[in-house]
Amino acid sequence: MFMIKFFKYFFQAIIVYLFFIIGKLVGLKLSRIIFSTIFKLFAPAFKSKKIIDKNLSIFASEVPNIDKNQIISEMWKNYGMTFIEYMFLNTFRKNSSHIEIKGDENLNVAISKKKPLIFVSGHFANFELMSMEITKRNIKLATIYRPLNNIFLNPFMEILRKKFICKNQIKKGLNGVRDAIEYIKNDFSIALMIDQRVSEGEKINFYKKPALTTTLPAQLALKYKLSIVPVFIQRKSNSKFVLEFQNEIKSEDFHDKLELTQKLNEVLEKMVVRNPTQWIWTHNRWK
Repeated sequence: MFMIKFFKYFFQAIIVYLFFIIGKLVGLKLSRIIFSTIFKLFAPAFKSKKIIDKNLSIFASEVPNIDKNQIISEMWKNYGMTFIEYMFLNTFRKNSSHIEIKGDENLNVAISKKKPLIFVSGHFANFELMSMEITKRNIKLATIYRPLNNIFLNPFMEILRKKFICKNQIKKGLNGVRDAIEYIKNDFSIALMIDQRVSEGEKINFYKKPALTTTLPAQLALKYKLSIVPVFIQRKSNSKFVLEFQNEIKSEDFHDKLELTQKLNEVLEKMVVRNPTQWIWTHNRWK
């Protein structure tokens, strides 16, 4: 079994690195067109259609009249563009002409308390830009991430994240929780994605169906009396994004981690409704 995984990851890495080289050679504009097309045509063969259909069926039970085929097609298009944009993170880092920021007033209100913040979001559009833009505002930040399973790709991706997105990276897990606490004690804010299933999470309703959900942002916010700032990002065209800092969620308004986590899931639900075509439906959220 180990050798099978070893060679699987090895050949996956070879293909990914080859794609990255091609993307770098042809440039960002053409790369987006090429890889959005490749992902739309071929990626469905490598991901479970059953999981996507199940997820969209749960979504449709709460949000009727959706076009499932359009959502799936646009999701793969965004997937492909986000994939190749990793090779151009340095371009995004150097300037912000590609992104419009909304809700700066919400962020300023939260910052004015002179305390760390918990930034939360989901895997929308190019989700990596969230932490990048926060650090551009000279906010001391550490981000929590889940390492890739592929041992040949993960080191490279960690280098990219630390160099261009946020230099303070926290690996998900028990040690990561300890690291997050240390960062908070040193006045760092924390950013993390809250839209994926975590085995150590609590079953919290997501579109009225229980889903294992991380309670970490709620626990940190309640323990240290911090505010949570939801962040939403959309791709408005192939090359333009809108990032929105939403109203802060004050931890003192909630009694416990379950109540606060339910609120965060409700915020996330509204984000998905606003732009379902750019969320990652391939994740087995309700397993």
